[in-house]
Amino acid sequence: MPQDASLPECLLMGMRLSRVDYEGLLDHVFAALGRARGGWIITANLDFLRRYTLDVAARSLYDQADVRVVDGMPLVWALALQGQAPPGRVAGSSLTWRICERAARERRSVYLLGGEPAANERAAEVLAATYPGLVVAGRSSPMFSLPPTATELAPVIAELERLAPDVLLVGLGSPKQEHLIAALRALLPATWMVGVGISFSFVAGHVRRAPPWLRVLGLEWVHRLAQEPRRLARRYLVHDLPFAVRLFASAAEHRLRGGQRAGGSEAQP
Repeated sequence: MPQDASLPECLLMGMRLSRVDYEGLLDHVFAALGRARGGWIITANLDFLRRYTLDVAARSLYDQADVRVVDGMPLVWALALQGQAPPGRVAGSSLTWRICERAARERRSVYLLGGEPAANERAAEVLAATYPGLVVAGRSSPMFSLPPTATELAPVIAELERLAPDVLLVGLGSPKQEHLIAALRALLPATWMVGVGISFSFVAGHVRRAPPWLRVLGLEWVHRLAQEPRRLARRYLVHDLPFAVRLFASAAEHRLRGGQRAGGSEAQP
């Protein structure tokens, strides 16, 4: 499925990304809901892009999304190096709050799926209290395999089809949440789906998010690594840091080749 053609876009190492900020993305999503049309948003960070470029199966999976936005300062910097700076970063953790704020204003419903059970429950409470008028259609934290099995999916599908939420927030981490969304997408064509990773734990206050100044510097990963070194060290230090070097080299090469000669709307992989 191609990237949504109604949004301005660019290419970064072959991945099509929408050049929108939070408001532009939310305007797009809620306008589509007004037409009873759903979709799938991926907030692409450095780890997403690494998998996309190195793993054919991941590329096929991520290409199914309707919209892929820039989450992660390395991607913002690489696009700027190419001469295609996006309006800003659209972080999945912040998008969770912003979607719920907009949903409350427009009397739209959300469903929280996944995450630690206690974090899922607390996040639903916090979001409902923070945004009066928000309709939390439901929440659940079942276990899923990778990819999810038909047996695991059956009760979730039954509940989601019954509740028909406007927005489904899936907090399972990647690529598990993308496999789950891919399995649900065709069954709920009027629902927008977003993989939000660990966001429920952030909202619940069970895990501390990096302070804003670290996010601006692109060092949010350092804060996360300090909190969960055993789980994240291999991902950040072994896989992502070397790939970041490759990313910036690719962006610089693109700039030197004159990648903007077609008007600067796209970069070549």
